[in-house]
Amino acid sequence: MNSNHNISQEQLEAIERYLNKQMTGDELVAFETKLQENEAFKAMVEDVKTIFSAIETQTMKEKMDGFHEALKDTSVIPLHTKQRPFRKYMIAACVVALLGLGYVSLFGKSANEKLYANYFTPDPGLPTTMGTTTNFDFYDAMVNYKQGDYKTAITKWESLAQSTKANDTLNYFLGVAHLANNEEQLAINYLSKVTFSEIKAFDKEAHYYLGLAYLKANDTKLAKENLSYSSYEQSQSILSQLND
Repeated sequence: MNSNHNISQEQLEAIERYLNKQMTGDELVAFETKLQENEAFKAMVEDVKTIFSAIETQTMKEKMDGFHEALKDTSVIPLHTKQRPFRKYMIAACVVALLGLGYVSLFGKSANEKLYANYFTPDPGLPTTMGTTTNFDFYDAMVNYKQGDYKTAITKWESLAQSTKANDTLNYFLGVAHLANNEEQLAINYLSKVTFSEIKAFDKEAHYYLGLAYLKANDTKLAKENLSYSSYEQSQSILSQLND
């Protein structure tokens, strides 16, 4: 979220028409062309879209109660003003109010998710040539994992975990696979088991991916805590950005 946008009334009205699919003809063509060619304008539109979505939530309604009460007493809006002019005023006022309130919590998750996306890459996995008749099922799933078919790998590994005693290796790759499959809460469950294990074979890796999982879940405190336990260079880089 860029709180330094200078958004005019006309721009707000145009963006609203675009978001509500009320823009047609040459105006629509010109607007979409500008979106493609002007990154700053594109960012402005995304910010306004996010703010409009936030206003609809119960949290934002509660945060704006005091602001709405203040609007009732203002003399800026004439008594004869109808719904549409009032809505125009409210759009501009809400955008200004949101930026002025420093509504960081709404956009904090996006910031964490962006940081997560910049750093997350799945563990490359183990060489499948290591498979033997005794651990064929594990390495069969590893083939799926390395092909990016995380759902199939998870299904096979979870079945294996139910039929045998789960170990750190199995829990670790189940955790990373769930994270790669955008299931951060399940990833946290498996990776936490590895970090609490007395065997430290995957300790730095598990703490790193657990930190990323918490980052994706927008739990900055636990993300920082786990990343601090990992000796990965990437961990320190993420921590430095979280501490900025």
